[in-house]
Amino acid sequence: MIPNSNSDYKFYPTIRPLVATSLDGIAFKNGSLYAIDSRNGYLLQIHPETSVTKIINNSYWEDFIGARGLCITDTEIWFVTQSSVYYTLIEWEEGELKIISAPKYFFSLAYPCNGISIWQQTIYITCQKTGTIGVYSKNDGSEITKFYAPGIGYENITIDGEDIWLCDSIEQTVYCVDRATGKTKYSILTPFEYPSGLTFYEDGETGERVLYVAYTDQEPYIRDNPNAEPNHELLYRDRTFIHPLYFRYDQKNQCTLSNGFLIEMSYLEEISPLDDIKFKDLEWRIALPTESPRQKIKSIEAVGLPYIEEDYYGERVALFKFPEFDSSQRYVFGWRAILEVWSIKHQITPKDCEGLPPLTPDFESKYLIDDDDLSMNTEIILRAAEEARGTETNPLRKMYSIRNYVYDRLSYGIKPHIDTPDIVLKRGVGSCGEYLGLLLALARLNGIACRTVGRYKCPLKVLHFNIPLIPDFNHVWMEFYLPNIGWLPMESNPDDLDDGGPYPTRFFMGLSWYHVEMAKDMPFETLISEGLPVSKEKASIGQLAINHVSFTILEELQP
Repeated sequence: MIPNSNSDYKFYPTIRPLVATSLDGIAFKNGSLYAIDSRNGYLLQIHPETSVTKIINNSYWEDFIGARGLCITDTEIWFVTQSSVYYTLIEWEEGELKIISAPKYFFSLAYPCNGISIWQQTIYITCQKTGTIGVYSKNDGSEITKFYAPGIGYENITIDGEDIWLCDSIEQTVYCVDRATGKTKYSILTPFEYPSGLTFYEDGETGERVLYVAYTDQEPYIRDNPNAEPNHELLYRDRTFIHPLYFRYDQKNQCTLSNGFLIEMSYLEEISPLDDIKFKDLEWRIALPTESPRQKIKSIEAVGLPYIEEDYYGERVALFKFPEFDSSQRYVFGWRAILEVWSIKHQITPKDCEGLPPLTPDFESKYLIDDDDLSMNTEIILRAAEEARGTETNPLRKMYSIRNYVYDRLSYGIKPHIDTPDIVLKRGVGSCGEYLGLLLALARLNGIACRTVGRYKCPLKVLHFNIPLIPDFNHVWMEFYLPNIGWLPMESNPDDLDDGGPYPTRFFMGLSWYHVEMAKDMPFETLISEGLPVSKEKASIGQLAINHVSFTILEELQP
């Protein structure tokens, strides 16, 4: 499934309330957007098209400090503060909301709450501490039932018909949950981190319903301080905005696509050798971007020097030829691609993985072997593979257990070179490539076919269009294979957020739009001279050239 052209879609504005420092609940009512800023205690009314903002709880702002969640009925505003539930009476004058009473206490729960929504005479409240969605009577606050909350972070909530919608601050995910059973129907990756509120907007012209998600974060910036020397300082400031979440759930293929972007990516090598060296008939191959259910190549072209495009088992490779390569010469060469990239989240469950057929012999010979210094025959890795598996027999649960085992034992750190998994496991610190090596070794020893994928991530600059963006590092992740289901993505280390967990699952069977995939099952770059591979001892690519990688976000897309 690859999305089609977006020329016929209507795009809705990003809303940026200037006075907000934290968005802890949002709600559309009578054509206006309302939001709670818990840090300042403001209840804000925001014009959705202009972002013009005003404070409407002028006399009661202190009562809203620490408030989270927001639900607006025809006569009341509901919110939670710590473990208590409050409401305040309102009235409408020519469509304008007016608060007519101070907030009133309704009832308390045992633990702090995060979000609140009301459907008829029923109150729904989320609680991170218990990991539940509590369902209570609006008449007396008595508990009716409770559902399991699918994420691990702070969750805000809204009700839409027969569905409960949750956004999770850590999971970078929106969940659609059945209101009657509490079962998760599907989940959606949000395009940006730290979602903090959500609500539906109904377009008065088209009748279309659009899900808006609020984001609350901090961003670094350079401040010019004339009283300091040097005068530039690195500081952080609040960043809040509200953006439409476009998505499409593909029930047949059990996946959800969400907000995509049209991006330009350039990869160039600048010849700048560290030592004098010459090659005859040098063939320099660079992998080109691949196509997948979440990535489509719109165009691709050579930059600097022409290349010959080769086909490598369905993947595309650029071949640059140098009949006489001399280190005294200077070249810039590479490619520039225009790509459609999307966020994807697969909805595969352990139940879907019961009774799967075994791997075919060709998959076993290709994806269960030690083909990249994975230390799979060392005692420490063999023992770790057994410990990581535990008693699991279901392949999906087994892969999830292996991931958590690696996260429990490693912390992220950058090193100038990649060590083998046995050394990494002893050291307890690894880069993305070292996380990946250990994951590959443990998965393959447990009979799960897997491979290295990836290469770069577009810098996550929020809605910075038509500005060149330079990534700080390259990046790799993995795919694991389940027979009858196919290849599923899994990040190497970004979900290892806290020692001991629980760990988010946003990138377990999911990738965000800023992950850019290169050709798979092959090295990203190779050198061959006079028909023979160039050994690293003779010359590595890093000794011969400086790479230049650039991304430009051109426009947003809808699936």
